[in-house]
Amino acid sequence: MDTSAAPTITAAVPGSFEWDVFHGRHPKLIRQVLDSTPYTPAEEAKLQQLLVESTTGVIEPLPQTAHDRADWLAWGEQMYGRPWGEVPFLWSESYFYRRLLGAVGYFGAGAWRGIDPFAPVKNAELTGPEVDQELNVFADVADASEDQQHQALLVAALWGNRADLSFQLQLNTAAAEAQSEGILVDDSALLWSALTSQDNPIVCVVADNAGRELLADLVLADSLLAQRLAAEIVLYVKPHPYYVSDATMADVLAVVERLRADSRAQIGRIGDRLWDAVRTGRLKVRTHKFFCAPLAFHEMPDDLAAEFATATMTVMKGDLNYRRLVGDRYWPATTPFGQTVDYFPSPVTALRTLKSEVVVGLAPEQLTGLDASGQRWRTTGEYALIQARVD
Repeated sequence: MDTSAAPTITAAVPGSFEWDVFHGRHPKLIRQVLDSTPYTPAEEAKLQQLLVESTTGVIEPLPQTAHDRADWLAWGEQMYGRPWGEVPFLWSESYFYRRLLGAVGYFGAGAWRGIDPFAPVKNAELTGPEVDQELNVFADVADASEDQQHQALLVAALWGNRADLSFQLQLNTAAAEAQSEGILVDDSALLWSALTSQDNPIVCVVADNAGRELLADLVLADSLLAQRLAAEIVLYVKPHPYYVSDATMADVLAVVERLRADSRAQIGRIGDRLWDAVRTGRLKVRTHKFFCAPLAFHEMPDDLAAEFATATMTVMKGDLNYRRLVGDRYWPATTPFGQTVDYFPSPVTALRTLKSEVVVGLAPEQLTGLDASGQRWRTTGEYALIQARVD
C-alpha cells in the first residue's frame, strides 16, 4: 500500500503525545535508571547530556568506535544534524534508546558492558504479588475446556499487565461482554481458523515486553503447542535491551525459570514443557538486529522476510510492533488493516493495546463515538485490538 498519503508522525508539536515522550517520559525514565542501578557520575553526566540534546539540540551520530555506527548511519542518513522533533518519531524514539545504552556503557569495554539498565524494573515486575495472582488464574485456566483456554490466554497476551482482569472475565461467560468492552476489533476467529486449517502450523511470535506480558505470551505458546494449534513456535526477542521493558533471551529464561519453580503443579508443568520445547526445537527463540532498528517492517531485510514467509501465522505483540507493522503514520483510523499490511510475507495478527497515536481498522461509527468521548483514547492503554490478515 502507498504510505505517502499518510503523514509521518513526529514529535514536533508541543503538547502532543510524542512531544511529551521526549519532554516528560524520558526525564522520568532517566531518573528511574539512575535510581535503580548505581551508575557513576560519568554515566549520569552522559544521560543528562542526552536529555539536553534530545529536547533542545540536534541529532548527533554515534561515536566512531561504536560497533553499529555503520548500521545507524545507513538507517538515518538524512536524520543527523536535525532537531530531534523534526524526524520521524519512530526513528527518534528508537535512537534515544540506543544512545541511552551507549551512555551507560552497555556496549563499551568496561565493567558495565552487557548490564541491562532496565533489568531492575523487569525483575521487580516478575517477582511482584500480581504475578502470584495471575498464576492462580493460569492454574484455573488449565482445567478449562480447550476453546475456553486458548481464547482466555490470547486475551491475557493481548492485555499484558492487565492480564489478570482480562482472562478471569473471559472464563466467566456472563461477563464476556464486559471483558470485551475495551477490545475495539476482535479478529481472533480468523487466527484460530488459520491455525486449525493446517496439519502442522508454524507460528511466529514477535515479542514485546518482558515480565508479566512475556509470562502470558509463553503460557499461550505452551497452550498452542499442547493443543496442537502450533507444531512449532518461533519466538522473536530483541538482541539487546530496548524500550525499557522489551524482552530479550535473558527475560525468556527468567520467565521459564519462574514457572518451573512455582509450587503449583499446573504452573510448574507449564515451565517444564516450555523448557523441553526449547531444547527440542518446538519453541525456537530467535533474534535479529532489525528488531532494534528505527524502521517499519516495510523495510525489513530479505533474510528476516524469508523467515516470516514460512509462518502459517505471524503474531505481532504490542504497541511498538504495531507501529512498525502498519507504519507510524497519521492514518485515517478507518483505513482497512489488511491494506496497511498487504506487504507482509505471511498471514499476520496484531495483538495490541493502544499506547500511541496510530490506529487503523476501525468502523466509522466506532471512531465517531471514541472521538466524541473527549478522552485521549489512542494513548491511555484502555483499548485494544486483535486484527488479522489471513489472505
